[in-house]
Amino acid sequence: MPKDNNKAHVIVVGNEKGGSGKSTTAMHVIVSLLRKGFKISVIDLDSRQKSLARYLENRLKYSEKNELDLAIPDVYVLSRSLNGDVDNMMYEDTKNFSELMEELHEGSDFILIDCPGSDSNLSRLAHASADTLITPINDSFVDLDLLASVDQDTYKVDKLSLYSEMVWDARKHRAATDRGTIDWVVMRNRTSALDAKNKRRVNAALKELQKRISFRYIQGLGERVIYRELFPKGLTLVDLRDTKEKMTMSHVAARQELRRLMGDLDLPEWDEIEQNKQSKAS
Repeated sequence: MPKDNNKAHVIVVGNEKGGSGKSTTAMHVIVSLLRKGFKISVIDLDSRQKSLARYLENRLKYSEKNELDLAIPDVYVLSRSLNGDVDNMMYEDTKNFSELMEELHEGSDFILIDCPGSDSNLSRLAHASADTLITPINDSFVDLDLLASVDQDTYKVDKLSLYSEMVWDARKHRAATDRGTIDWVVMRNRTSALDAKNKRRVNAALKELQKRISFRYIQGLGERVIYRELFPKGLTLVDLRDTKEKMTMSHVAARQELRRLMGDLDLPEWDEIEQNKQSKAS
């Protein structure tokens, strides 16, 4: 297990834009890790929407209703402080976040934190604590603007966004605090199978941008109806073989996407487990 000095590996899923598939991505990472025997704790910082917490609630209900033994992690919803002035709220946020993280580190191999689609002190604290930061973006210049603006005529990267600057600050804070590093993974999500000029331009801009601000650019999950259908039942693609849900060729292709994604994330011990699994199969 990826334990080092009683510290869990912290995965943060975040950006400052909704609709990019953060909760879907987070849920599939969570269940993939659970299925490999890892102990994972989950923190949902979006106390208003609670998309990830609701996803897990749906999973529990579906499991009980259908008498299934689905792996379900401990989930904590952490709300931002609303007491006193700004300084007091920031103090309370920092205290509550630090105490929860200290508690979860002791019993977890991984801690996954799902951030809201907006800037907040809690979100900044989470980013600064990340070992792996996953930023899903959709296949459009609207979402690319989260990272940087581009020239209107050439589509070349013009200047960095506030979010990219925030991640840069989080990296500096992490290095100064414990000399740790943040592996920033930008995941191009909800991609279409069809080729298009816009798609190629977004791809070129991301490749240029990763050289400037040092992130790893990987392919995420495609635009598939199955991801939206799984939410009400709290299921993931990993679960389908253990349920009565019918598998289609689209589901099989989506599972391949997920396997590739988990490999590309390069999480501790994941490759070793997959290699051992393949060796036993052969």
